Amino acid sequence: MKLHHELSGPPDAPVVVLGNSLGTTTALWEAHLPVLHRRFRVLRYDHRGHGGSPTAPGPYRIDDLADDVLELLDALDLPRVSYCGVSLGGMVGMWLAGHAPERIERLVLCCAVALSPTAQPWLDRAAEVRACGTGAVATSVARHWFTGEFASRCPEVVSAFAVGVSTVDDEGFAGCCDALSALDLRSVLPAIEAPTAVVAGVYDEVTPPHSGWAVAEAIPGASFHLVRGAHLAVVEAAGEVSAIMDAHLGG
Repeated sequence: MKLHHELSGPPDAPVVVLGNSLGTTTALWEAHLPVLHRRFRVLRYDHRGHGGSPTAPGPYRIDDLADDVLELLDALDLPRVSYCGVSLGGMVGMWLAGHAPERIERLVLCCAVALSPTAQPWLDRAAEVRACGTGAVATSVARHWFTGEFASRCPEVVSAFAVGVSTVDDEGFAGCCDALSALDLRSVLPAIEAPTAVVAGVYDEVTPPHSGWAVAEAIPGASFHLVRGAHLAVVEAAGEVSAIMDAHLGG
């Protein structure tokens, strides 16, 4: 799977890979680039079926999405990188750090969990999208990503994210929902060797803070950070998250 990607920043600097959430694209990280480009070369990519990346028939597994990233790193001759992921991108990061530790230098996991407590909501979402398209779920999905205060203050941002979800390939979105329905990375966490920072949004109802804390507790030596905002804390609390990423990756 040849993923769409964007590589930017100082050409000789260490590389940081940024992994997106379900339903988003490389644009998710725009606010973080000015900080990261000071010290890092940044590789952004789109999951299969998202943005400019091709799709494939589902269902997918987290393994498939992680293998896509390894294939991209091989194609770009990047043997070892740091990785930051939010939500689905963070779950891919857990898999990579646990199964391919030689490839991951440092790790940041934002608003991500190691286990989907129940599969059925994800399977139902996949079935709805396959039947009706991503446009049918775009508004409700985007609303769950932000706090009500942020949505009132920045309605244009929430609206833009809803539009973005509606442009994601139906099968690509549904296939990723299938991957989340079967998510269980708990056995991987103790094997992660990369220094890890776990970030959670105080008001995140999709991946609540206690779930992030459980991830941090299971990864040897991991740090845990609470920031304001909900599921897309990398947008709602971009400054706080950028500071955490910069400090951890440069450590």
